[in-house]
Amino acid sequence: MPTALPDTGALARFYRLVPAVESLRRYSFAALRSDVVAGLTVATVAVPQGMAYALVAGVPVEHGLYTAIVMTAVGALFDSSRQLINGPTNAISIAVLSAVAVVPPEGRIQATVLLAFLVGSIQVAITLLRLGDLTRYISHSVILGFTLGAGSLLVLDQLRNLLGLSSMGDVHDPFLVRFWLTMTGGGPVHLATLAMGFGAIGLVLALRAFKSRVGWRLLPDLLLAVVAAAAACAWLGLDEQGVKVIGEIPASLPSFALPHLDTPFLRPLSTSALAIATLGLLEAIAMAKAIAAHTRQKLDINQQCLSEGLANLSGSFFQCIPGSGSLTRSAINQQAGGLTQWSGVISALAVAAIVLAFGPYAHFIPKSALAGILMVSAWKMVDWKALRYYARTSRFDRVVIAITALAAVAISIEFCVLIGVFMSFLLAVPRAGRMLLTEFIVSADGVIHERMEEDVVCGRILIFGLEGEMFFGAAASLEAHLETIEERIDAGTRVVVLRMKRLRSPDAVCMHLLDEHLQRIEARGVHIIMVGVRNDMFGGLKRSGIAARIGADNIFREQPVRHTSTQKGIHHAYELVDEPCETCPRRDPAVKAEPLGYSI
Repeated sequence: MPTALPDTGALARFYRLVPAVESLRRYSFAALRSDVVAGLTVATVAVPQGMAYALVAGVPVEHGLYTAIVMTAVGALFDSSRQLINGPTNAISIAVLSAVAVVPPEGRIQATVLLAFLVGSIQVAITLLRLGDLTRYISHSVILGFTLGAGSLLVLDQLRNLLGLSSMGDVHDPFLVRFWLTMTGGGPVHLATLAMGFGAIGLVLALRAFKSRVGWRLLPDLLLAVVAAAAACAWLGLDEQGVKVIGEIPASLPSFALPHLDTPFLRPLSTSALAIATLGLLEAIAMAKAIAAHTRQKLDINQQCLSEGLANLSGSFFQCIPGSGSLTRSAINQQAGGLTQWSGVISALAVAAIVLAFGPYAHFIPKSALAGILMVSAWKMVDWKALRYYARTSRFDRVVIAITALAAVAISIEFCVLIGVFMSFLLAVPRAGRMLLTEFIVSADGVIHERMEEDVVCGRILIFGLEGEMFFGAAASLEAHLETIEERIDAGTRVVVLRMKRLRSPDAVCMHLLDEHLQRIEARGVHIIMVGVRNDMFGGLKRSGIAARIGADNIFREQPVRHTSTQKGIHHAYELVDEPCETCPRRDPAVKAEPLGYSI
């Protein structure tokens, strides 16, 4: 076991910035062996997926492979998660295809690389502003809705490659219009193309059934299907019979080149970049959390955002497409025994070696075979179990999932993320702003408890408890409860006791609203007593001037002893009442002599 290096201040900061280097402090030969096996296993999946996802994004397949090299390596170096594999993904590639649809075909590669630059820049900015933690407030239903809509669009988009049809329609037309024109006017189905596509699907499903039966979980089913399809195409000469192939992949590594920032498409791509950056972070963080739940690893969400941003930003200088954390490859990495971030670096090196050694032989890979693989992946990308659970459990989640999925199909794949996030906040803010009003009474045996329907209410002292977050989103609910309190006050009321123990985070909007109502109550000659006032609430009362107006004697702050402030406040309320009402238990001298009890 290597000796751990001492932690100086600068060195500790470097370790936090580059977690992969920190893992070397306790690295061992056994860990290296596990990472090598896992990295090589991931590479066998990364190669066919990289080509397929480039096809989805509408760029030559080598750009998907470049992404599986550069983005995977950079992401692994800075990743907080030890097993997350970054690179091209299904969901992001679909969003990229939709985003660059406004760009003429000859400019698609430049636009896609520019999009990677914008996505990376936005994600780095989110990291620097430390906004990564805000992703936890976005419902997971947004991701489920997106994957459902994106999976549907992926199948629709790849049908033309599977059937050998020609794509029709203008790039500015909505996706469904282009799909309809393709399916109705794209020409007859090319049977040889269709056979290759369904053959690839059948082989993948057969290999997965086989490895599930015999327990060979790491069998490279996708790679074997691609190799078999290419071999069949070359042997039968199908490329000369009309079967479209991907063409030769250059046997070279990605070269450095600056993204083209002086393009008229910079501004229209910016909106899409924000949606893709948000989706990428949600996808990567969700996957990292899922892995951490098994490995018990503690994640740094801000570092996770940084790794995604740097991976996309670096990739844009090497002709890469935008990417994120891969569900499939991360799961394979974990199952294959990857222990540290270096399994991702090894995977990137293995993909580079495959490109150099076998790139020219990829000429015969049929596009329909990759389309078939993508359709199988589209089914797997949707978490059907979670989808059923969320849809069955909550109407809130059903609405978010449905709107996000429909927006993906009917409007735009990248805007559906923003729509889903907006819907998540739109539905969540009123729920977070929902306040509760509870009425209390003093029972005949001198116990303070919540009022039941059959309880008789004292006419002299009204006791109410407010509960919730006192921020602007709760203003409407707070105002409704304060109006209810005002309506309960009659000519015989002398004191209103407000239990504020469970009021939190007061802001100016709610404090102003509270102040206005309290002034109206006081104008009717009614005393206000506040009990259970916590420190943050008391600070708000002081800054707003409410504390000075109602007087320190009428504010009972939360005590370290249970219930003390409420009991003291209600004792003080009885002192302010000259004559108890007819039903008041304190009229009985025996009850009056006993201390008040408390029950909620």
